[in-house]
Amino acid sequence: MDVLSNPMLLSVVVAILAVFVVRIVIGLSAKKEKRKYHPVRGTIFHLLFNFRQIYDYLTDLTRKNSTFRILYLDNVEIYTSDPANVEYFLKTNFANYGKGSFHHDILEGLLGDGIFTVDGERWRHQRKMSSYEFSTRNLREFSSGVFKNNAAKLARIVSAADLFMKSALDSVFKVVLGVDLDSMRGTNEGSQFSKAFDEASEKTCFRYVDMTWPMKKFLNIGSEATLKNA
Repeated sequence: MDVLSNPMLLSVVVAILAVFVVRIVIGLSAKKEKRKYHPVRGTIFHLLFNFRQIYDYLTDLTRKNSTFRILYLDNVEIYTSDPANVEYFLKTNFANYGKGSFHHDILEGLLGDGIFTVDGERWRHQRKMSSYEFSTRNLREFSSGVFKNNAAKLARIVSAADLFMKSALDSVFKVVLGVDLDSMRGTNEGSQFSKAFDEASEKTCFRYVDMTWPMKKFLNIGSEATLKNA
């Protein structure tokens, strides 16, 4: 049968060709505009299984990819060690990358509504207030003396990780609150606070990989009970 002599058949052929052309055009456009996502390198369960060596685990992942995704049950976390990305998040486009309710809910128990947990106007207000005390000059002049005094208390071979934590606590308390916690000397009060702070920090970080923490907090059991007591 001659297709050209049959108007109905010709219309069907033209329609089919038109559909193919449209699909090809749409396919090429979609391929051109297709977003490229960073590779997935794990899930929340990988973070949970490797929690005790989480820093080593994440460091190994960054050696393979400087930016990658970790899948949670209800969202996706992006991890990056690329200096350009870090500068973009924390400087170039800082206002667009707030901490949000997810991080606020996790950190509030330990850090309250401080500068590390809030966004927007509340963050700007606290940033402005702290800038008066935490200027580069003030920190350099005052902190150096605090650090030297803390270093003078050592005079022996010790665990560097433990002392870094105690030194940081002593220094922050002295600079911010004017209180000599003196945890590096092993005073009872300082040691108790240092231990409680370590425990609270660990349980707070554990919230990132423990999907049941809101229920534990409500029932006051497990890690949430420990965090509350700390």
